[in-house]
Amino acid sequence: MGLFLYNLLLPVYLVIALPGLLVKMRRRGGYGANFKQRFGRYDQALSAALIPNVRPWWIHAVSVGEVLVALKLIEAIQKEHPEQMLVLSTTSSTGHATAKDKAPTGVHVIYNPLDLPGIVERVLRKLNPSLIVLMESELWPNLIATAEKRHIPVVIANARLSPRSAHRYTKFRALASPTLNRLTAVLTQEPQDGPRWEATGLQREKIHCTGSIKFDPAVGQDPLEEQLGNLRSILTDLWGNLEDKHLVLLGSSHAGEELAVAKIFAKMKVNLPQLRLLLVPRHFERANDILAELERAGLSANQRSAWPTRRHESADILLVDSTGELRTWYALVQAVIVGKSFLGEGGQNPVEPILAGCPVVVGPHMENFAALTELLTSRSGLEQISSLETLEGVLCSWVQDPQATTALVKRGQEALSAHAGATNRTLEKLLAFQVDSASVRS
Repeated sequence: MGLFLYNLLLPVYLVIALPGLLVKMRRRGGYGANFKQRFGRYDQALSAALIPNVRPWWIHAVSVGEVLVALKLIEAIQKEHPEQMLVLSTTSSTGHATAKDKAPTGVHVIYNPLDLPGIVERVLRKLNPSLIVLMESELWPNLIATAEKRHIPVVIANARLSPRSAHRYTKFRALASPTLNRLTAVLTQEPQDGPRWEATGLQREKIHCTGSIKFDPAVGQDPLEEQLGNLRSILTDLWGNLEDKHLVLLGSSHAGEELAVAKIFAKMKVNLPQLRLLLVPRHFERANDILAELERAGLSANQRSAWPTRRHESADILLVDSTGELRTWYALVQAVIVGKSFLGEGGQNPVEPILAGCPVVVGPHMENFAALTELLTSRSGLEQISSLETLEGVLCSWVQDPQATTALVKRGQEALSAHAGATNRTLEKLLAFQVDSASVRS
């Protein structure tokens, strides 16, 4: 019944959502070139690369964040099993661009097909994977159901289930649980995630805690040296010698947070002239709106995408309207404010800046990372504040007491060490679940 209702409502949703999707595609760019892949149509070169009788692993990631996690897993797969063919699919154009840019040789990058029965059947017949890996929280009912019919295991890796999603699945358990139980396994990030998944109707024996690939400090955390040098040169051109500067970054921010933090920054600079601010919005296409807000408030900023053709010599704010660079920016700053945790809901992931050696402050809304936030705050490895009104005091204390800041970071990194080895544990489980790779297409 759940799958029937899904297939009844999905085409209606696609028709209603199409205008908005087309606007988003145009604003983000890079989407139309391979649009036919959404319908399971691939060009001659890609079709030829999918060698008959060689069954790939198909790994799916939605956008940039999930792609970066998938790439860490891919790195481990290629290290241990270099012969394994891999297909990496993405939903968003920004995720696709990141995958094309960063995926190693031998990984075929495609757009995820629309989750409609005929399209999914065509893609599975073409790819004939021996394993499908969905990253973090993706559920595609038709893909999962069709894969089950073709005896292809489907695993959610690095699985997360926010309280909001868990409540929704539990509320509609009768509809959700048949799809969930078609999964071969769910590999969770935290032990406490298990009961939440089980409450949705998922069978307990299908739930395995492997830890978080993203939080695994042993794999793929160092930024690329070339990118690091390029971004450092931008900061040096803007602000001169960085040794006497204190760079603060607002990362993955939500609407309204950029202006609010920029106003606090401007107030702090009166007594701390060495401060500089980097604003990295979650959606880079909001850049012009953010610049307009700053200008109305009497604040000027340089724009990453316009560098170096347009430049405000006196601006102490850099608006980073680019993708795939956030991890590298973390390596260049001295403090990080996590976005969507003050004026949005759910928060964003604080792990990467902690692993990069940055003290991190978050707001009250970290619902999507509640267990992680509780772990870090209980170990005094993260600063959580109730509102933006107290942000100035936290940042000032960090500037004035670098030793205490170093201790904060160390405690955060020690708390995260529980996830060390998560990538390899995940790979071990996936190897156990894959089907015979010698089977041929039918």
